[in-house]
Amino acid sequence: LGNGGSTLHVLRCLEDLYGDKWTSFIMLLIHSGGYSRRLPNASALGKIFTALPFGDPIYQMLELKLAMYIDFPSHMKPGILITCSDDIELYSIGVEETITFDKPGFTALAHPSDLTVGTTHGVFVLDPSSFSGKGELEYTSCRHFLHKPDIETMRQCGAVCVRGNCSQLSSSGDHSDSEMDSECVYTDSIFYMDHSIAKQLLTFYKQMGTLCCEIDAYGDFLQALGPGATQDYTTNTSNITKEESQLVEVRQKLYSLLKGTTLNVIVLNNSKFYHIGTMQEYLFHFTSDSKLKFELNLLSVAFSIFSDKAETLDQSASIIQSILEPGCFIGPGSVIEYSRIGPEVSVGKNSIISGSYINLKVDIPSNCFLSSLSIKINDQVKYVSMVFSVEDDLKKSVKLLSDIHSLQFFGVSLLVCLDLWGVKISDLLFSSENTGLGLWTARIFPVCSTLSESVRMSLKMLNSVQHMSAFKLNGFKLLSVEEMLTYKDVEDTLKFRKQIYDEIRLQRRKEKSDL
Repeated sequence: LGNGGSTLHVLRCLEDLYGDKWTSFIMLLIHSGGYSRRLPNASALGKIFTALPFGDPIYQMLELKLAMYIDFPSHMKPGILITCSDDIELYSIGVEETITFDKPGFTALAHPSDLTVGTTHGVFVLDPSSFSGKGELEYTSCRHFLHKPDIETMRQCGAVCVRGNCSQLSSSGDHSDSEMDSECVYTDSIFYMDHSIAKQLLTFYKQMGTLCCEIDAYGDFLQALGPGATQDYTTNTSNITKEESQLVEVRQKLYSLLKGTTLNVIVLNNSKFYHIGTMQEYLFHFTSDSKLKFELNLLSVAFSIFSDKAETLDQSASIIQSILEPGCFIGPGSVIEYSRIGPEVSVGKNSIISGSYINLKVDIPSNCFLSSLSIKINDQVKYVSMVFSVEDDLKKSVKLLSDIHSLQFFGVSLLVCLDLWGVKISDLLFSSENTGLGLWTARIFPVCSTLSESVRMSLKMLNSVQHMSAFKLNGFKLLSVEEMLTYKDVEDTLKFRKQIYDEIRLQRRKEKSDL
């Protein structure tokens, strides 16, 4: 469905539950996360439940979202505020100023960003007659909304501004380095729609019947708005993951429905938009000296047991609700969450370990992603651990078996890896042809009876690739990440987290009583 299709489905559910009453509600709609292929430790529960390295016990993204938006409802007319689950908006406005969502149509927040940031977000072409670019908060309107535009398109459409006087559009032609540094565009984050728009979208959804394509709430709703909107975007499929035959038709119908609708913009000049939707962003914001780490006071060790006798814990590492036994080593820039790390474990730099129990003597290499899941097959709880490089592209896929040599696992051709593991290449190697042949759908991860055993087997797979030595997976049932999520046992996964939580609580009580 995409986040746009899921938004339409939620409107239908609201009407089914509340009848016409829902049109009087003030609502927050958070897209909790899709497959999360770029941050797979969030795939099973959704990005909205991503653990954050602060709080005692730790906060999740949901709590941070509610805290950030706590002042909005008292300044909102009935309608729906829509947000993603992997972004954080921090801003400062005057004591007497308020962010108000009370205008008809759509209203979006806008943040000054570098031009390169604009290429991966929505960009507003603001109305120069109602926008000065001064002060911390300004209400204006958008002439044209661009979805993930290239820099040339931003310039041609008049989206590029000069910092400090952002209403002054930068002229085309040559730019010195200092001029380039001062340029910005205004990018999107959350947006609000009033109930008249929501009702129109619900009627559209009912008329469409079954949706057979992914709709983007940002790209497909907002690009139709404002006086400068054109229908050109409806046939541009360069930014979508998979192209469906119905998509262009649905976009054109949405354009016809929404064209001419006002897109109001609340410009927050003193604000910052942070995205934590990829492994690289996750590692950067949680472990480096990022502005976000400073602004939210993110901790190196959050609600965890960490013995002083542990070999080394670099200050840039991030430990979240985990137990680190004396003797283990955690390298710089690594994140450990919901895990138990044994005394003979060494974790390299820039790695992510999630939901794992590692009780063997092992050196986990740098740039490693390791995440364990409880699954249920035939009413039996089993365990599977996925392992990748944080640089691996889990979205990449090919159409033919003859092309799988181009897929990379930890920098090595998947074809070579399969040979080392003794996995035969056949039509049964991948769990789904519809989503393509890729790391996401490759049946390569062994099902085990215990959590620690599943970690051991997956690390042996990785070791065989790194040392080019055979490690045969014969006799194991193998699953793809896609199948792991199909069979996931959330209850058992949470049970393991609760065990860690209870042990940390018990240790805290013991420490208090010893004082």
